Amino acid sequence: MKLYHLADIHLGKIIYGRSMLDDQRDWIEKFLALCREGRPDAVLIAGDVYDRSAPSAEAVVLLDRMLTALSEMDIPALMVAGNHDSGRRLSFGHAMLAKQKVHIAGTAKAEVRTVTFPDPDGFGPVTFYLIPYLFPEEISNLFEEESLRSYDAAMRKLLEAQDVDPACRNVVISHQNITANGVEAERGGSESMVGGIGQIDYSVFDMFDYAALGHIHSAYHVGRPAVRYAGTPLCYHLAESRQAEKGPIEVILGPKGTEPQIRTIPIEPLHKMRALTGTRKEIYDLLEKDPGRGEYIGITITDERITPESNAYLRGLLESRGSVLMELISTFYSFSGGAGAAEAVETKSLTALFTEFYRAQYGGIEPSDEEYALIKYTEELAQRKDPHASLDPKDVLKLLDFAKTAGGDGR
Repeated sequence: MKLYHLADIHLGKIIYGRSMLDDQRDWIEKFLALCREGRPDAVLIAGDVYDRSAPSAEAVVLLDRMLTALSEMDIPALMVAGNHDSGRRLSFGHAMLAKQKVHIAGTAKAEVRTVTFPDPDGFGPVTFYLIPYLFPEEISNLFEEESLRSYDAAMRKLLEAQDVDPACRNVVISHQNITANGVEAERGGSESMVGGIGQIDYSVFDMFDYAALGHIHSAYHVGRPAVRYAGTPLCYHLAESRQAEKGPIEVILGPKGTEPQIRTIPIEPLHKMRALTGTRKEIYDLLEKDPGRGEYIGITITDERITPESNAYLRGLLESRGSVLMELISTFYSFSGGAGAAEAVETKSLTALFTEFYRAQYGGIEPSDEEYALIKYTEELAQRKDPHASLDPKDVLKLLDFAKTAGGDGR
């Protein structure tokens, strides 16, 4: 049985102040062409279909285009909600969609939504378990067990309650932070709210022949080859440009007891993303000789501050080639000024210091209103009397909201 596994599409995403809708539209058309040629038995979409719980009309149209085209090709689509999705919105009309072979699990239930293919390849049935992003509180309420406090315990309780036949082939689709013995692999760079939150050990999926995962934006396996993240289809952060390739995971299930065949099928993006680091002269020399066209580029200059002149030159050069300067920063710091400068620093507020640093990094550009709001709130927290006290969860959530808003323009 041939499967295409993808995840974290984040339709409607904006990175570095630029909408990715055109890039996503291009990727979807290329993916659909791949499906017409490759004819998978099913497409598995492991969450974070949208970038926001209330997606834009354009993002909804893109998902509709993809699911409608798959239905017209008679290729079933199996999809779960991620932490960025609104499960209720995503699964609207799921009973009607199931008749078109589009199967969606939006919210956690005591009885996991399953889809069974009776005998797709002559090796017997394959059952898919669709598990949307879950919180321990949800599972605790479903099973009326207050002891279910961790994500790992919640997932184990949920799966123990299912009638999984170990003699048959079983596949799980899940959107969670899956780790191997508590160790997280390097993330993609564009994830939010991961970093140790909600860890679940990969052994929870031991009863499954393949675990199609979403949530982490790099593509890699966890613990064993058949427990695998698909990663994002496109680079959503400059750090992700280091990844060797992006594309859906092709999974071929053989007879029960055999390891699935797994490979990535690269899809060329509309705009290649690159991150360049070096001295100003090294960057200038590289770009002047480089024939690259139509790219998303981030630049870090190491030996001097960004000036309005260098900012204008680099943007103009890249724009003349149809490329976009997504980020221009400097890691150069000058500590001249001696003790007097140190004393001056001590007398300045955190907001004032941040503003000076920001101007130096971005060639005199002022922080946005949202970024001012973020640093002001951070300063308020820093001025609290007890520096050793833990942050209130409400403060953490407010900081995350500020950071998400402030990060909208890519700086």
